[in-house]
Amino acid sequence: MTKTDSSLQSQNPISSAQNSVDNVHQAVKHALSHPTAQTTEDAQNAISKAGNAVSQASAQSDSPAVQQAMESLDEDKERLANLE
Repeated sequence: MTKTDSSLQSQNPISSAQNSVDNVHQAVKHALSHPTAQTTEDAQNAISKAGNAVSQASAQSDSPAVQQAMESLDEDKERLANLE
């Protein structure tokens, strides 16, 4: 039996970047509401992964979606930095 992809949308660099940035938003929100070393580290890891995804997406496209992902990521980085 082969494993099938359960996603209805195929992943491309832009959607991957958007999903990563959404994960950052949730991780930062969690770190702000439950500030522990672990939640902060989790948010920093999510930021690092999203940074890579956004970088890959921006190398392939300069679409408004990529620009929005960059801006959102920067905002969440700032929110987390204010916690620290």
